[in-house]
Amino acid sequence: MAPNDRAQTTEGTKGFAASRRKAARYVVPVAVAGVAAATIGLVPALANSGDPDLPKITAQQLIEKIAASDTEQLSGTVKINTDLGIPSLGGLAEGLMPKGEGEGSGAAADPQAKLMELASGTHTLRVAADGPDKQRVSILDDAAEYSLIHNGDDVWAYDSASNEAFHSKGSADAKGSGKGSAPATPKELAEEALKAADETTSVTVDGTAQVAGRDAYQLLIKPKQSGTTIGSIRVAVDAENGVPLKFTLSPSSGGKAAIDAGFTKVDFAKPSADTFDFSPPKGAKVTEEGEVKAPEKGEKGEKGLDGFDGFKGGEEDLNSFEGLNIIGEGWTTVAEISSPGGSDVKAPKSGDMPPEAEQFMDALGDKVSGKFGSGTVFSTRLVNALMTDDGKMYVGAVTKDALVQAANAAK
Repeated sequence: MAPNDRAQTTEGTKGFAASRRKAARYVVPVAVAGVAAATIGLVPALANSGDPDLPKITAQQLIEKIAASDTEQLSGTVKINTDLGIPSLGGLAEGLMPKGEGEGSGAAADPQAKLMELASGTHTLRVAADGPDKQRVSILDDAAEYSLIHNGDDVWAYDSASNEAFHSKGSADAKGSGKGSAPATPKELAEEALKAADETTSVTVDGTAQVAGRDAYQLLIKPKQSGTTIGSIRVAVDAENGVPLKFTLSPSSGGKAAIDAGFTKVDFAKPSADTFDFSPPKGAKVTEEGEVKAPEKGEKGEKGLDGFDGFKGGEEDLNSFEGLNIIGEGWTTVAEISSPGGSDVKAPKSGDMPPEAEQFMDALGDKVSGKFGSGTVFSTRLVNALMTDDGKMYVGAVTKDALVQAANAAK
């Protein structure tokens, strides 16, 4: 193992912050919706196969190496496993699909629903990128494949199991199918972690590793604060080109990693141009963006979020949340949100939601009380959310006790 520098990078904060901002510019876009998706318990092909002897490097230099990386061409296979301590979101996504948007409607290929599946379980992705305008991500199943292709102004999604395709025009970023989506590759995940690093964070170089046949340095990111659900983040960075090859997020509660994503194979040569070509197969059902409609308010049945009165979904409703207040700082930051309906918005009751959604909520809910009043905490291994009976919500990557303390302090 190389004698790497473990010095804290909080010295020279300005240079560190500048490096983080630059690192955020280099992203290999992938479309993933819903809860941030990603990985662990990776197969032996992804495990360390020896610690290469590499030149000494400091954490600051390694961060700068990530920021300076101009690699925009690659192809390979990513093994991803997410263990957030929540039920599978595959059935939940189907349960929340607009009424009438079932099999044969084209909704099976809609990225906003399909890619929620990455929020739990183990998945294998085949990825390719050639600059900011060409990316392809395929989710491989035993007997089917789901692909998302961005080529210039066209974004295609195709589900081979249902032979359905979804098409939109315009940049992937503008359509929520690119940089603006939740991260899924090791590079994107690492950049999100570096954005959060500040004086409340310890950043060191913790040895070396070999990932997908590539020599790599290991960047270790750890919160200095107590009360956060995040224990540590480890990023394996390609020693030659600075591209993150593996990302592992371990919860403070211990046990196996909550998010772990890494390449099992990677090639930094230019992918073939036809990798990003797509034409719907013969007989495929093609849905154009805008054809999938949201359920009307008050619509009943197994589809739709009819239990949330006043919520129609979409950007308009998200923007209507008022009174956003940030409590705390760093890794223990909690967001206090006042819902549009105020005290008229209550935690959902049994029978108000689709069966899949109700099962999901019951698995997470935990009644709590304090100076703030009473409410329900919905927990995962990383993010906890407190919905109070008077219509407020407190969300953060903090423990349940820290969440309740934040709600009490807000009163």
